[in-house]
Amino acid sequence: MAELRHSSSAGSRSSSSPLRVGDEDSSSPHVHDHSPNGGDDEDGRPRHRPIWSVSGFHSLFPFLGDDLRVSPQKNKISLLLILILAVASLISVYGIVNHLNAPYLCKKDGIVLNCPHVKESPSPWENPLSATTSWKPCAERRIGGVSDLLPENETNGYVFIHAEGGLNQQRIAICNAVAVAKIMNATLILPVLKQDQIWKDQTKFEDIFDVDHFIDYLKDDVRIVRDIPDWFTDKAELFSSIRRTVKNIPKYAAAQFYIDNVLPRIKEKKIMALKPFVDRLGYDNVPQEINRLRCRVNYHALKFLPEIEQMADSLVSRMRNRTGNPNPYMALHLRFEKGMVGLSFCDFVGTREEKARMAEYRQKEWPRRFKNGSHLWQLALQKRKEGRCPLEPGEVAVILRAMGYPKETQIYVASGQVYGGQNRMAPLRNMFPNLVTKEDLAGKEELASFRKHVTSLAALDFLVCLKSDVFVMTHGGNFAKLIIGARRYMGHRQKSIKPDKGLMSKSFGDPYMGWATFVEDVVVTHQTRTGLPEETFPNYDLWENPLTPCMCKA
Repeated sequence: MAELRHSSSAGSRSSSSPLRVGDEDSSSPHVHDHSPNGGDDEDGRPRHRPIWSVSGFHSLFPFLGDDLRVSPQKNKISLLLILILAVASLISVYGIVNHLNAPYLCKKDGIVLNCPHVKESPSPWENPLSATTSWKPCAERRIGGVSDLLPENETNGYVFIHAEGGLNQQRIAICNAVAVAKIMNATLILPVLKQDQIWKDQTKFEDIFDVDHFIDYLKDDVRIVRDIPDWFTDKAELFSSIRRTVKNIPKYAAAQFYIDNVLPRIKEKKIMALKPFVDRLGYDNVPQEINRLRCRVNYHALKFLPEIEQMADSLVSRMRNRTGNPNPYMALHLRFEKGMVGLSFCDFVGTREEKARMAEYRQKEWPRRFKNGSHLWQLALQKRKEGRCPLEPGEVAVILRAMGYPKETQIYVASGQVYGGQNRMAPLRNMFPNLVTKEDLAGKEELASFRKHVTSLAALDFLVCLKSDVFVMTHGGNFAKLIIGARRYMGHRQKSIKPDKGLMSKSFGDPYMGWATFVEDVVVTHQTRTGLPEETFPNYDLWENPLTPCMCKA
């Protein structure tokens, strides 16, 4: 079951036609004629009995009996009873109409509840409320609620890691480091952020994250220290010394691997570095409480510095008020940088010269995969068919228009330098002219302090995308899956659209498909790709879908 949806509409209700005065059969025992002319006026025409007459009421409410006509006092009492019944009927009818038609929310004690009898109109900006109330975040819940940490002087040893890559890869490494320290009941030394040659940045943990909050929030889970202990003298050799480094940890290793292979060395040497440490902890081969701890780190312990949060909030506010009136906005993570295009080994529209330059670039950067290039065309076709190629800006524009987003949509673009520049961006900008980046929203002076660290700029993009009304990704990666996972965890009301690139490839390659058919395919296919909770399966990425270990039934 790909989606957990709980919406339904009220069924149709049949009712008999209301009784009309004057349609009664003359043989009815409740119709009485006491006029001297047998029910006709003096001129011979039939006399119509008014509905509010006593006899008229008697015909509509026979249960009142014949005594209604006898006593004036009884008449008044009966009329009062009838008036009360009429008012009650009106209130009941009004309630039924609202029950069937009004798009209201059910609340109890101030909490919004699921209303399965209300049919919600589809919205391009929000998932249906009825589909988002079955799960709630619960990663903060600790089993037992009591810390099981060893006394400080009895720790099993110290663990030290370098978090490599970009900001989001580092974030995952930090979460895994806390989990590994917990598994071995060891003390974690504050991870060092180590950028590779692509990022070329010397950012420290404290330049991005709130260290005090990080350590204090996790104090009942793992003991964390800011630096290598003073008694350890050869700090410079920690990563270079084979004796002090645990290597060859398999990707997605089980918790038991660390207990059997890493813990004994930590107990012996008292302090060990783990290298490399990218994706070195699995999902299904560790206790659920460890997975919940990783969510606790990701969603609660890792907070950006206040100045980063404040700048991001300012950018979000400017996005929502660009037109002078409050409006929703979309965040688009456009992954079409030169490096991504080259690494994908997919074929894209372009001139012969452009394709030749890309071939030279690929041969230089990835010579083993490039070989002589003769196999790449067939490989590119296969990858596109399987939906493994980044979407071009023009393709993204067509998909968004088919989903119903109008030309006026405000779009925040989180992207590096787009391959092909303005020419490649032209189709997207023509269809959605309200495209902006953080550089368009903020002045150079405002961003100057953030330019000191590349990861600070990435953090701004992360937060603006996280808080958007709709988030759209165009290709995989840690950035997109962390955003989608966080939005699911926070309530999954806001849409997180993950395009079906395989279907798009098929549709774009069909010259006979009309626009109406294309729109229908896009809408139907993406009804289940908007960031709603999904059942997990073995080896499902915890960062993209934290449902089972980190969320509980509401």
